[in-house]
Amino acid sequence: MNVVRENREGQTALLKVTVAEADYAPAVDKTLREYKRKANVHGFRPGMVPMSIVNKMYRKGVVAEESYKKASDACFEYIKKENIQYVGDVIPSDEQKPLDFDNNSEHEFIFEIGLAPEVNIELDTKDKLTRYLIKTDAKMYEGYRSNFLRKFGRLVDVEKVENDEALSVTLDNEQMNVADAYVGLISMNEEERKPFIGKKVGDTMDVDITELYKTPQQRAAILQVKEDELESIDKKFKLTINRIRKFADPELNEEFFKMAFPDGSVKDEAGLETFIREQISKDLGRETDYLFNLQMRKMLLDKANLSMPEDFLKRWLFAINEGKYTQEQIDADFPEFLNVMRWNLILKYFVDKFEIKITEEDIIAEAKNVALMQFAQYGMTQVEDTMLDNYAHQMLSNKDEARRIYDRLYENRVVAAIVPMIKVSDKEVSTEDFGKIAEAATKEA
Repeated sequence: MNVVRENREGQTALLKVTVAEADYAPAVDKTLREYKRKANVHGFRPGMVPMSIVNKMYRKGVVAEESYKKASDACFEYIKKENIQYVGDVIPSDEQKPLDFDNNSEHEFIFEIGLAPEVNIELDTKDKLTRYLIKTDAKMYEGYRSNFLRKFGRLVDVEKVENDEALSVTLDNEQMNVADAYVGLISMNEEERKPFIGKKVGDTMDVDITELYKTPQQRAAILQVKEDELESIDKKFKLTINRIRKFADPELNEEFFKMAFPDGSVKDEAGLETFIREQISKDLGRETDYLFNLQMRKMLLDKANLSMPEDFLKRWLFAINEGKYTQEQIDADFPEFLNVMRWNLILKYFVDKFEIKITEEDIIAEAKNVALMQFAQYGMTQVEDTMLDNYAHQMLSNKDEARRIYDRLYENRVVAAIVPMIKVSDKEVSTEDFGKIAEAATKEA
């Protein structure tokens, strides 16, 4: 086989692969013998069909398939041998001429590739970034503490509605009477709660059932009817409050600490304060790291200023998606896709430069960290090692999730390696200012 490379405009190249009969003949003969063995042709016993008939029926298609396979393999071997850096994938060229498998024994296949830009980024202390640290205050501490304790709280009866209590009510509109319906004020906004504020047990009020329960599913469940029966029910009800309860923080006694911290890591209020401050620090640290990584990405993308074979990549995306997306849809998402591809090239450059390696142990440890964060969202601050290990491995069995963890590890290692090379200044900002900076950085990324 002969491979000829022709560089074209727009950072693309054609690879013209000429396949001779000697290249594909052995594979064709092998395939046809297999067809002969399995062929089921009327008038012949299995395996006894003459090869002349097999050739007439199948040879042209097999030659086309096997010669293309040989050409494709030769194309990738050439790319590897010549160390050609490309983006996207190899696709058939629009310049491909019709192939005559009836009369020709030699066939030329033309492939197209998009050439990757060369990445060369020099860094020094003239390159500056600000790492924004969120200021902690008493309000933030109380918020974290309240949210944590609420997970172990209990419902207690109170005399009147003050904010986000849970109500047990009777709903009546003469058509029907629901004696013990639940109304959760915590799921309402301030305006929706206003009519309930100050109400006591025994108080009544007129309500619209469609405003009290937003979805047909909720209304049907509360009224104990089918959804298609709702239209015939008067939406105006008289509501009578039977019971008012709210969440109360647990008593910080020995029983609480054993329940919240079964491993014994926290045993008193001082330890609880330390634990909460550590959780705040971890959460804010993740926010800081996320924003800093975004800023680092933008700085490196700007410095690299990588030129990409954009027209080729659009054709490639359209081809591989096989009609799932229109060209207009691809064009709309293309700028974001292009930045992701540029960033991946930059990451690869620094991974090679710093000789960064990610081990299986690193991947599992990161998966466990992700799992711990997910458990913490549900109030599970203590997770057994076996459960955590199983959850992490289950997470890694999902290829997309494993890829995200893998990519995040590489990105974090690259950022950590770059930080000592540039000038990084820390600056404390309020939660509000941090949000504004993060929003702007997200739009630019």
